[in-house]
Amino acid sequence: MPVLPGAEPYRHEGGEVGVLLCHGFTGSPQSLRPWAEFLAARGLTVSLPLLPGHGTRWEDLQLTGWQDWYAEVDRALRLLRERCTEVYVFGLSMGGALALRLAARHGAAVRGLVLVNPLNKLHGLSPYALPAIRHLVASTPGIASDIAREGGTETGYDRVPLHAANSLRRLCRVVDAELPQVTQPLLLLHSVVDHVVSPADSARVLSRVSSTDVTEILLEHSYHVATLDYDADRIFEESLAFLGRLAPSLGKDLGKDPNEDLDEDLSKEGTASGG
Repeated sequence: MPVLPGAEPYRHEGGEVGVLLCHGFTGSPQSLRPWAEFLAARGLTVSLPLLPGHGTRWEDLQLTGWQDWYAEVDRALRLLRERCTEVYVFGLSMGGALALRLAARHGAAVRGLVLVNPLNKLHGLSPYALPAIRHLVASTPGIASDIAREGGTETGYDRVPLHAANSLRRLCRVVDAELPQVTQPLLLLHSVVDHVVSPADSARVLSRVSSTDVTEILLEHSYHVATLDYDADRIFEESLAFLGRLAPSLGKDLGKDPNEDLDEDLSKEGTASGG
């Protein structure tokens, strides 16, 4: 099945510090691509995989479960560890839950976490009906493109397959039980208004992890897919500052605009020529 335009996985070979980015349920790498490219432009090695069942058609997601999604990010993490001396994991929504499980299971191999609107629980009464209703109803309306910015669009499914949603419910329970095993430095950014994931999920994560280095930032101008919304630049810059604090090996040039070196070279050439 062809991958939707823009939903392709992304990989960039950079320096010794690597970042793994994990996208959300029914979404695709498109939701994190600007973030990935921002980090790549600043010299990091970046991996942004496409999760199984995603990026094609919603019926394909119906055939997968949380073990498949987790296995893909686990594989990507292992590949990054072979390439890099330090690896950090970033995640949006369900990608945040996957990132937390990687941190809980891999320990010091994950140097730090940056989470945006992480999922922790499916709220309301409907999740309790999923084990039964998924056999009667194949899908419900989609949850993609919860973006405040006018014209903002997320490449995701317009339907939510209920077999997969039930597996997502189980993933949430597994990750919640493992949260006390998370000890890594954590930067958590969450939207004040989110129509997909409850703000209570971020509060739950913050209250249960064992991390002592924790920073919480409120995003006041974005909805759920904040990485494509008004606060995107702030997310990118805050994550870069987080990396700079924890990974001194990145050097003093971390965060420097990649065009600055070119500007400096042109300035020197102009001086040398008497311009």
